[in-house]
Amino acid sequence: MKTLAAVALLFALPAFAAEARFVRDVEYGRAAGVSLKLDVDVPAGEGPFPVAILVHGGGWSSGSKAGSDKPGNGADITPWFAAFRAGGFVWFSIDYRLAPAHPWPAGYEDVLTAIRWVKAHAAEYGGDPRRIVLVGHSSGGHLACLAGVRPDADTRVQAVVGFAPVTDLVTDTRNRGGASTSLQALFGIAKELTPETEKRLRDVSPSAQVLPGLPPFLILHGDADKTVPIAMSRSFQEQLRAAGNTCDLIVLPGAPHGLLTWEKFLPDYAARMNAWLHSHLPAAAR
Repeated sequence: MKTLAAVALLFALPAFAAEARFVRDVEYGRAAGVSLKLDVDVPAGEGPFPVAILVHGGGWSSGSKAGSDKPGNGADITPWFAAFRAGGFVWFSIDYRLAPAHPWPAGYEDVLTAIRWVKAHAAEYGGDPRRIVLVGHSSGGHLACLAGVRPDADTRVQAVVGFAPVTDLVTDTRNRGGASTSLQALFGIAKELTPETEKRLRDVSPSAQVLPGLPPFLILHGDADKTVPIAMSRSFQEQLRAAGNTCDLIVLPGAPHGLLTWEKFLPDYAARMNAWLHSHLPAAAR
């Protein structure tokens, strides 16, 4: 016969769905009158599952948590959904405030809010808040990597994955001959790179924030990317490793910036990513 304490413990444990389920438009916060929402995908099984927080791209001014099937817009994250489902993750795909209506640091603050919310609520969806990976593509990769190199106790994650992430806004701006229209909208700056704007961009570049003791990073990047050159990721990897951190790079030969065709260039890239994550995330608590 079970003791009363054992029965109480049994009912206190979260009940995980054996069947897969998808939950749309869950509010994770409010900011400046905006309801911040995310979608949740729970895999079949008992859990607890590792957790992935997905941050779409789109130049800080477009894109959505639902992704897109249209190539070339930087927000085509739909391949992630099946990839993380296959890896046994419960994933949370977030919307965040976009420029120019919501300039910096609105979107970045929303990513931090999402991390805090997921940590507090992951168990309700069968997720393990002690095994969280933060994932971002392009400008979303910038937001994810910046959060990854600035870990506070309440926003620290256990791994970061950047898909062709923007990690050095200063070098990128110099290479373009001035601030892109996306950065102009995001920061309210002119195209010309002045000492003041250069400092502002450096202060929010993940490459300028690298310290020892960071979570492990994985970068995936196509070597034919004309939007975010792979040299930026190679440099970021070197900086992370020089500070004693783990950073691995998966190169997709011939792959462009958009994700929709990546499987054609490296068919097992998602499997490689999942294998890396399962080897670098903490073991599940038993």
